[in-house]
Amino acid sequence: MSNAASTGTALVTGASRGLGAVIARRLAAEGHAVAVNYRTDGAAAREVVADIRTAGGTAEAFAADVTDEAAVTALVAAVSDRLGPVTTLVLNATGAQPQLDPTEVTWDDHLAQLTFFVKSPTLLMRATLPAMRERGGGRIIQIGSDVLERALPDMSAYVAAKAAQHALTECWARALGPYGITVNTVAPGWIPVERHAGASPASLAAYAAAVPLGRMGRPEDVAAAVCFLASPEASFVTGERVRINGGHTLGPGTAGGVDRP
Repeated sequence: MSNAASTGTALVTGASRGLGAVIARRLAAEGHAVAVNYRTDGAAAREVVADIRTAGGTAEAFAADVTDEAAVTALVAAVSDRLGPVTTLVLNATGAQPQLDPTEVTWDDHLAQLTFFVKSPTLLMRATLPAMRERGGGRIIQIGSDVLERALPDMSAYVAAKAAQHALTECWARALGPYGITVNTVAPGWIPVERHAGASPASLAAYAAAVPLGRMGRPEDVAAAVCFLASPEASFVTGERVRINGGHTLGPGTAGGVDRP
């Protein structure tokens, strides 16, 4: 087993690309040994690991479907064996986010979103909890969304699942606080990553124009918030939902622009 960095081992789900990859690199730079989880894109995950190692950090790639209970159990065991017990859990994995008229949304559409944002977090929390309790503390950080305030009609299943996800954060914060475990949600606005490659310049400009800080968010903005919540400085912060959106959801004055998750 490799020696974990002094700040412990961080497991980042869905970390082969997008926000997850940037979060993984930043946590490694902060001294965490990082487990880069992926489902299918092993080449991309190994590239993230290579970047971390080149920068002097510790990381390994782990394939697992984090919506499957047996796979999650095996994943956490493998991470513990190779990097050390998970002390920071970043719940970032996501699936497709189709835009549908709410009158056409089926229960299966809801289940698809709940699988990623309720089932998967629950499986991972349960799998990592024994080691966190034994060590006397840990960090669970969910990657949510500011869609809760925006109530996008064509993403009703996604919005509902993200609301449920943060409800878990609040309940877990109460339940796990006595064990020294903090639980928080980081809720980004529209942060363009690879899957938004087809977004038009006009859409990006319109959205940015509705942001009080006058720009699109960057993955690094989200990673910085995650690293703070994972740090000793955030040891008294729990049950919170931190919006990383430049003030986009402050109120009617920011109502313009193009809505995206």
